[in-house]
Amino acid sequence: MTIPRNRICLMFNKDAEAAANFYAEIFPGSSVESTQFAPSDNPSGEAGEVLVVEFTVFGIPCIGVNGGPSFKHSEAFSFQVTTDTQEEIDAYWDAIVSNGGEESMCGWCKDKWGVSWQITPRTLTEAMTTGGPEAKRAFDAMMQMKKINIATINAARKGDVELT
Repeated sequence: MTIPRNRICLMFNKDAEAAANFYAEIFPGSSVESTQFAPSDNPSGEAGEVLVVEFTVFGIPCIGVNGGPSFKHSEAFSFQVTTDTQEEIDAYWDAIVSNGGEESMCGWCKDKWGVSWQITPRTLTEAMTTGGPEAKRAFDAMMQMKKINIATINAARKGDVELT
């Protein structure tokens, strides 16, 4: 087994395996590689329980550690998923939110374990990179949305939508 030189480590209460399996199910290029079990009792569990899960999300190596309830996720860390179509946005957003997650603003949502996700269409990033009035119109449109609507972002980029 090759151990990546750098990977993301996410702490979970006791659900690292469930979270990794969920991510592998909904995101292409994602998988669960291995599960390690606690060799002895520890502050977050007992010997033989799942302790560490190695997985990838969109090809990014990650580990999930069942560290107990002391460690909480926050918006200070998020996965940003770049999408090309509204169908992709809908599929990822709806999978996360309908599985016990919650919506937030500007393309952000949280899964049921508290991990934050930004479901971001490429067209929005392109508009922001362009700068100027186009970026402002796209940004202002995004600020009014929870789940991003690509058609509205594209209309805003062109100046074809009136924002409130």
